[in-house]
Amino acid sequence: MNEFKNLLFFLSQYSIKSLNASLFASSWLGLAIYGCAPSNSANTNTTAIPVSNQTQEKNSLIRLGYQKGGVVPIARQRGELEKKLAAENIKVEWAGPFDRCATLLQAISADQADIGGCGDIPGLSAIAAGQDLCIGAVQRPRPESLVNAIVVRGDSPIRKPADLVGKKVAVNQAGAGEYLLLKVLEKEKIPKDKVQRVFLAPTDAAPALYQGTVDAWAVWEPYVSVAELEHGARRITTTHPAPTYSLMLVRNEAAAKSPEAVKAAFSGLSEEYNWLNANTAKSAEFLVKDIKISPVVAKRVTENQGPQLLVTPNADDVTKIQKTADWMLEQKILPKRVDVATTICPTAK
Repeated sequence: MNEFKNLLFFLSQYSIKSLNASLFASSWLGLAIYGCAPSNSANTNTTAIPVSNQTQEKNSLIRLGYQKGGVVPIARQRGELEKKLAAENIKVEWAGPFDRCATLLQAISADQADIGGCGDIPGLSAIAAGQDLCIGAVQRPRPESLVNAIVVRGDSPIRKPADLVGKKVAVNQAGAGEYLLLKVLEKEKIPKDKVQRVFLAPTDAAPALYQGTVDAWAVWEPYVSVAELEHGARRITTTHPAPTYSLMLVRNEAAAKSPEAVKAAFSGLSEEYNWLNANTAKSAEFLVKDIKISPVVAKRVTENQGPQLLVTPNADDVTKIQKTADWMLEQKILPKRVDVATTICPTAK
């Protein structure tokens, strides 16, 4: 009888182990299939890291969205921001990397992230389109910055903006590229309808330029340095005729319900910018890891960016951003007027 009981016990344990093994295998296979599932490339090219959509508890969670090449992914690599906020009982989650501002801001509006940085052109475009965002902090323009440029192929006959007449220029619609092109044409007194704008995301614009589908490309770093140093492209503009702000945008609900967490995040990000300014060589190393560019390109990108500071917007900043928004409305880039003063987050007032 004892031997029979022992046999039953052995069989029951074997069955449980077999069942667990099957469940583990099924779960692993399911994850593998999910990871290989095709994405809807018509909507986004992101490889976003899954983030929590749970209801946030006040001052306990902040979700930072990011594109490649900015301060947020470098802060993620360094780990100091997480430590700082953990000391204030605030957990950090990361959402990204997103391929461009538009998809990052859509993710914030869709409650997949709370904070993300973008240029003022795509930021204003998103707000005008009704996305649930407010401006929490800004980086002021640097007229001498070389982070934006119109580039052409090295063998192109195009030498100056006037040579763009009758040509095709790749730009991101309602973004920094389109704004740069229009401002350059305005400065040179070239009618904008004399130059054909081709609306392409950077991932599509780069091969279009190199293969000759378009004649020029209005773009920003790190694409400028990659084009110059790795593909022999050439700038036909140097400094921006109307330097733009960078904006840190916040989901309105997060700004209202977790103001202390938002403020703490911006305080920590400001310190990250200070670290970048004091450690340019190390910053370039982080760029190499983050966006998989060569050390030579990373060094050039860092040099072209120059010092960066994150500040709370003041009245003068609001006035200047409003001027940009009104110009965008005149150019029919925006569907309606944006009252910038009303878009400043309560945490920044």
